[in-house]
Order: sequence, then C-alpha cells, then structure tokens
Amino acid sequence: MKHWYSSWFDTPFYHILYKDRDDKEAQSFMDALTYYLNISQNSTILDLACGKGRHSLYLNSIGYDVTGLDLSKQSISEAKQKENGRLCFDVHDMSKPYFKQFDTVFNLFTSFGYFDCDEDNLNTIKAIKANLKPNGIGVIDFMNIDVVKNSLKQDDIKTVNGIDFYLKRSVKNGYIVKDIAFNFKGQDFNFYERVKAFSLNDFKTMFEQAELTLLDVFGDYQLNTFNKQNSERLIMIFM
Repeated sequence: MKHWYSSWFDTPFYHILYKDRDDKEAQSFMDALTYYLNISQNSTILDLACGKGRHSLYLNSIGYDVTGLDLSKQSISEAKQKENGRLCFDVHDMSKPYFKQFDTVFNLFTSFGYFDCDEDNLNTIKAIKANLKPNGIGVIDFMNIDVVKNSLKQDDIKTVNGIDFYLKRSVKNGYIVKDIAFNFKGQDFNFYERVKAFSLNDFKTMFEQAELTLLDVFGDYQLNTFNKQNSERLIMIFM
C-alpha cells in the first residue's frame, strides 16, 4: 500500500486543489530568507520536498544553483522540463541523505511530518544535517500548531476547475488530518493528508537528538519574531 503522500501528491487533483497558492508571497519569502541568511550567489541550495519546484525555480531565477528533491515522480517529471545548468531535480526520499552536500537546505511550506513512524521524521532531520556542508544552514518552514488547532475550520467546500472538493479537518492522535472527497466525471475519489502536529519544543528535541543548533525562529514569511499564540508559521533556522 502506498503512503498517503505517495498516492495523493502524484495525482493531478492535488495540484488542482492547491493551484491558487500565492507565488508572490513565496517569492517574497525567498527574497527575505536569502537576504537574512546572506546567501552568496555562488552558494548551492537544496529545496527538499520541492513539489513541482515553485521555490526552486524562483531561487534559480535570482541567481542560485538549486537542486530540488521530491518523492513524487509526477512532480519531478514536470519540474525536470525546466532544468538548466544551475537547476536540477531528482526523485528522492527526504528521510535519507542525498549523495551530495549543499550550503543551505530549505524544507518549505509544511513539507515535514508526513511519516507514520516518528523515527523517519527524526531521520529527515538527520538527513538534512548530512546534506549540509560544514557550517551550512538548514531551514524548516512549518505550521504553528497552536494557532492551527485553535482556528481549525472543520468542514469546507472548495470549488476549483469545476470540481467541488469536500474538506473535513480534524486533530487525531497527534496529527492534523484533512479528508478530501470529490467527484470527477462520475467517479468518487477520497484522499487525505496527515501531518504530525509538531510544536517548537518537539523540533528542539529532534534538533538536539540530531546534534543540530537552533539559531533563530520566525513566525511569518516577513520574518517577524515567532509568537506561539498568534504566529502564522514556525520557521526555524539551524546548523
């Protein structure tokens, strides 16, 4: 049986449901992050769990040497059509180290906490460390679990490209779960997303276990200070 992320992320419906993601916001975040980290133009960046590569493509367009990795063969197949001498994509399991190291590793847009086994989530942290050059910097952009739990919209219908997606959200056994149901051309489909509800303290424990140092924590894409009660994001800088 495929894991939920292998099944769902490889369907065209995943990309239809999330087609309205804000690229301008993502690009502004990359501008702020690369400026804050003072990443030089000759630096190498790994975009871990890159999807179709929207962050990778922008980082490359502003001058960086970027490698994008994702488990979805369909996403990587599409991203590969845009490769160049300083931009490449590969299919890879993020819980295992890649074969080369980078100056910076980005894991963006809550692309963490997918695994059923906690050991694999820790192994992802360890893999990020292995993928970093000496004195390299890692970044994980995750949800602020406290705000998500307090503002969870349980039932919702989102219509995209004529498809009515019925969304049900819940907190189950330490996970944020989104059930997704829809009908397409007379056929019913059911998928779900499940992300471990990691807090900042949980990440601190994993960083300690992986022998990594947490350097800074931000609460939004403008890199404002993290506040547990009201920050939209949990953005962690470590090495």
